[in-house]
Amino acid sequence: MIGMSAFVVEKLCQGCQRCINACPNCAIRMLAGLATVDPENCTECEECIEVCMHGAITFRRDIGVEQKNG
Repeated sequence: MIGMSAFVVEKLCQGCQRCINACPNCAIRMLAGLATVDPENCTECEECIEVCMHGAITFRRDIGVEQKNG
């Protein structure tokens, strides 16, 4: 994948799995109760960002909080 894949901000993820159901590329999975993005499968479609009620998925890396990218 060229570009920047989505990543999950651990502090905001509630483990609801809405992003998993929305991702057309199966690029998101649950790990220890939190969503994790596989950058190899992420196509930057932003479906996960649209459905996340908690704002836990983003492309920005300068937000200053812990992030999880698997």
